[in-house]
Amino acid sequence: MDNTADINYTDLSRFYRLPQVAARLNVSESSIWAWTKEGTFPKPIKLSKNCTAWIAAEIKIWEDGRIAKSRAD
Repeated sequence: MDNTADINYTDLSRFYRLPQVAARLNVSESSIWAWTKEGTFPKPIKLSKNCTAWIAAEIKIWEDGRIAKSRAD
């Protein structure tokens, strides 16, 4: 069965720059980098030489996992 109608491709292809990620999660930019370095946060991708971004869908999956974990504790 093809579920492509259920997928919002606009959301999946969106990129967040560091200030957007930090604002979305209400944390400091240094926290984002620390979590990335620890391997507990999605890795960013290079869009160009001076442009690093995170894939919105990966941030959403990370958020959902954090919510599920906090509810299970």
